[in-house]
Amino acid sequence: MTDRLSSTSPTVIRLTEYTKTEQIEILGDSADPFGVADAGLTWLPKEDHFGIRQKGRLVAHAGLLRLPMSIGGVGTQMVGVGGVAVAPDLRGQGLARLVVSAALEHARTMGPQHGLLFCRPPLVSLYERLGWRTLEQDVQVDQPEGPVIMPLRTMWTPLRDGANWPAGAVRLLSFPM
Repeated sequence: MTDRLSSTSPTVIRLTEYTKTEQIEILGDSADPFGVADAGLTWLPKEDHFGIRQKGRLVAHAGLLRLPMSIGGVGTQMVGVGGVAVAPDLRGQGLARLVVSAALEHARTMGPQHGLLFCRPPLVSLYERLGWRTLEQDVQVDQPEGPVIMPLRTMWTPLRDGANWPAGAVRLLSFPM
């Protein structure tokens, strides 16, 4: 996609890569830019990346990764959303909505019925405004030492019309995204 800037609304672009340099461009050089280091988790990099540039600067990002999971003992796939970032000086302008919506539009072409994300409690209301639903049960995720309970809030969104979250224990069969 091309790097365009609309006078009315920023344009979301598909990024060919998303490196630590791009993350620093958005969030600055912090040891814990997402505020989740205390969780002590190992995370996977995303494979598909979407961003917004303003005046040449990357100001927002959302990434996707298709991952295996088990719900109620039944194997399935989901699309994980992660690495959502908006430059602190531009928050409150709808950039998260734009970049997450574009990522989800692509996620709907990837096959799975559900999108999944993990977030800090203060961000739950933001994602609820974007149509995400809180999963009110523990979710196990893989870590180097074995499965652990995800300490962050788990949220999901349907990627297909009529897709509901199945009943049963939830386990992400990989590191979280």
